[in-house]
Amino acid sequence: METRRLQFLLELSRLSSMREVADELDTTTSTVSQQIAALAREVGIALIEPDGRRVRLTPAGRRLAEHAVTILAAVEAAHADLDPSAEPAGTVRVGGFASAIRRVLLPIVTQLAETRPKVRILIHEFEPIEALAMVGADEIDLALVYDYNLAPRPKDSALHSLSLWQTPWSIAVPSALTQAAGPTSLATVRALAEQPWIVNSRNTADEDAVRTLASMAGFEPRIAHQADSLGLVQELVLAGQGIGLLPADHPLRPGVSLIPLSEPGVVLQAYAVTRAGRAEWPPLALILDLLVSGQNPH
Repeated sequence: METRRLQFLLELSRLSSMREVADELDTTTSTVSQQIAALAREVGIALIEPDGRRVRLTPAGRRLAEHAVTILAAVEAAHADLDPSAEPAGTVRVGGFASAIRRVLLPIVTQLAETRPKVRILIHEFEPIEALAMVGADEIDLALVYDYNLAPRPKDSALHSLSLWQTPWSIAVPSALTQAAGPTSLATVRALAEQPWIVNSRNTADEDAVRTLASMAGFEPRIAHQADSLGLVQELVLAGQGIGLLPADHPLRPGVSLIPLSEPGVVLQAYAVTRAGRAEWPPLALILDLLVSGQNPH
């Protein structure tokens, strides 16, 4: 049913006169009568009845007028919520990998709590392959994901991506191996051909990058372990269980060293991903702006 017709009915329940309703809504008495008659046809029951020279609502009309209060309020709230110029308000569901949550999302959560308390962020930790599936299924509103220059993720026309930051990665090895590794090029990787590798367990990008890098150096890597925690990767390296990729700026534990890569380099690219057409929703648009620009909300 058309909400405009509900507005006519609600005003009639309040004013008890079609003439007064017409004056209130800046229209004609004939229009008021026609709209209420059309509403009655939609719902299949009489909504008004004669009352001398005036009309009054039937019991069904009064019940529908009561519903109209809630319906029209909900419609008004929806318009305000979706208006790009409106004050941001609402709950934004964000799924992302732990490093992105720590690096860029938690500062925004703190800022918004102080300056935009009507915007709430629900945080879910997911690896990129999980977060992309969830944003595609509309189970979250925003995914923080990554890929590598050597293993770019497939493009999806149903999703919209914004680039956030880049981080070069290096190979984490026991410190004793750094001297034997050779120069920081494909020769570096080739010198490590006999070493077992540690890759991510819930995302394919890490393993894809390792396999591409090894292929360029002329060998097939032996994947020994899978771990999502960068701290656990270092513990496995220290235990002699393998080598793996770590961010070049990641704090290291004693006994772990990083071998830089330059020819080729391994670079992580982080993205903010939404469903196409969703980025204009005010609270989500605000968070995206903060992620990309780094500006404080005001």
